[in-house]
Amino acid sequence: MLEIRGLDASYGDTQVLRGISLDVRQGEIVTLIGRNGAGKSTTLKSIMGDIPRRSGSIMFKGQEIVALGPERICRLGMGYVPEDRGMFGTLSVLENLTIGKPLGPRAWPLERIFGLFPVLKARAHQRATNLSGGEQQMLSIARPLYMGADFLLLDEPTEGLAPVIIDTIGRVVSQLKTEGLTVLLVEQNLPFATSVADRHNLVENGRIIRTMSNDDVIREEGELLAHLGV
Repeated sequence: MLEIRGLDASYGDTQVLRGISLDVRQGEIVTLIGRNGAGKSTTLKSIMGDIPRRSGSIMFKGQEIVALGPERICRLGMGYVPEDRGMFGTLSVLENLTIGKPLGPRAWPLERIFGLFPVLKARAHQRATNLSGGEQQMLSIARPLYMGADFLLLDEPTEGLAPVIIDTIGRVVSQLKTEGLTVLLVEQNLPFATSVADRHNLVENGRIIRTMSNDDVIREEGELLAHLGV
């Protein structure tokens, strides 16, 4: 579904990604793990077209998208959930959820979204800034579903959340896989990552230095945690 080959990306004169190559098959959950500043979030932004200086190849659903901007990539069915969750503070939960236009038959109707996220229905007319961190994360995941994404880029969805809320986010991500979605996930929380993902890519200095099975990561968790400085 997603094939990346030799992806380079830069912020100004500073090169951040150096020849990133990875694959995500339809229906998989695949992670990017690594130290802070390794290039994980930059990889997601590059895929989504948020970084203008890119080279290499990004094939999504058989189409080359490395030269496309975020709006056109979104129309192909890719959704981006940023680390800061991207809330519009002056808008209600419902307004945040429906601010984007649904695109095609993949778009989830509100009834389906509220079935997966009942708390959003209960809070629909409250300001988004009044939600808890976990509720805001659910809203940020729900928004691309409403717009019709079937491939999600999730950037650190568990950061700053209490363990009980992390468990809830884990159930949500697993349910999305059951619903047929594909996910590329940036995650520092290795136990969470191994609870939901199929494969993992270890990123260091803008390169993927190792692709690991879920069993590999579970078996080597101690060494990886020491490497990541967690």
